[in-house]
Amino acid sequence: MRTLLILSQTYPPDPAAVGQHIADVAEQMAARGWRVVVYTSRRGYDDPSQRFAWRERLRGVDVRRLPFSSFGKGAIAVRLAAQALFMIQALPLALFTHGVTRILVSTSPPFAGFGGAILAALRRVPLIWWVMDINPDQMVTSGRITETSLVARVFDWMNRVTLRRARDVIVLDRFMCQRMMRKLNVPAKTAIVPPWSHDVVRDNVPHEDNPFRAAHGFGDRLVVMYSGNHGYSTPLDTLLEAAKALEGERELLFVFIGGGVIKRRIDEMVARDAPPNIVTLPYQPLADIRYSLSSADIHVVSLANEGTGVVHPCKIYGALAIGRPILALAPRDSYLADILDEHRVGWRVEHGDVAGLTAILRDLLRMPRADLRALGDGARAAARTVFVRERLLARVCDIIERDGGAWSEEDRT
Repeated sequence: MRTLLILSQTYPPDPAAVGQHIADVAEQMAARGWRVVVYTSRRGYDDPSQRFAWRERLRGVDVRRLPFSSFGKGAIAVRLAAQALFMIQALPLALFTHGVTRILVSTSPPFAGFGGAILAALRRVPLIWWVMDINPDQMVTSGRITETSLVARVFDWMNRVTLRRARDVIVLDRFMCQRMMRKLNVPAKTAIVPPWSHDVVRDNVPHEDNPFRAAHGFGDRLVVMYSGNHGYSTPLDTLLEAAKALEGERELLFVFIGGGVIKRRIDEMVARDAPPNIVTLPYQPLADIRYSLSSADIHVVSLANEGTGVVHPCKIYGALAIGRPILALAPRDSYLADILDEHRVGWRVEHGDVAGLTAILRDLLRMPRADLRALGDGARAAARTVFVRERLLARVCDIIERDGGAWSEEDRT
């Protein structure tokens, strides 16, 4: 039996998006008849107080969890220490896992690709590198390190090693592809495959039947929601300033769900100032996500100006799948702008344009709900015709299964 070995610091039931996409592929490969072994962390990525089973079989996947692999998302040194400890434990275990015929790694932790390259060389099996964000670029653009620092140079060297060793490289958008090719130009083995929404968010729950909306007292208010990781690469200052300017609009409610460093600041602000138009909630269980996402009328997605090609927040795909218009805080050159330009399912605002965002939100309050629902129908149509989970998931699995050989241009884009 063919065996796929996966190294990923996050994996369900942890809610981190990278782990959820890894799990989709792992389960699909198991359904195709592969033996799939995953090494992951025993503790939650965002909340290390969460503990998961040491080892379990989840939907045909052999999941093995390692201790000392997550200490939370605090200081960068703490995160790097946890990531290093995860790889130090995972590599020798993976080296002696019997029967491995493919290795799949993503970018959690950021140097998983380099570890995968070492494993692939020692085991003489193909490596598939699924790039969901790029470091050191992310650390550089967030100001945590400089482009010429030793850490940045080491990370870029590891990236080049991984790009040379990997049989296949998967990136999420055209901007990410361009940035990776500047590190090492290997277009012949690089495919662009956008992420997808998960099964748990594919069904829209009408407001009148939504227990989440009722439990949190949203009533008939227009709910503008940001749900997911609140990080440096997804700034929300412009949205928060607009919420402050619109405190008098009692029919408008801003809801923030998830975790991350920016979320903790929002939680502190809400606890201190008690703004009447802001609700903040933690990550929701996977089983409840369809209710929480469906409770919104409009979904906010954000990408920092310097984040183009570096990160690819995937929350837009869940919002499209449940049929909600998109309010994007993003630069002109970004995958978010590409989606909105092509499908006309929302609005894009530049970071810092508080007046422009406030004007859009006031217009939305006056917009008939039927018109909002029509935009949502367009969003759902895009999810069902372009960002189709089954097709995109199959592309990733086909890349893993393939036996090599030349790719056509259609295969790569």
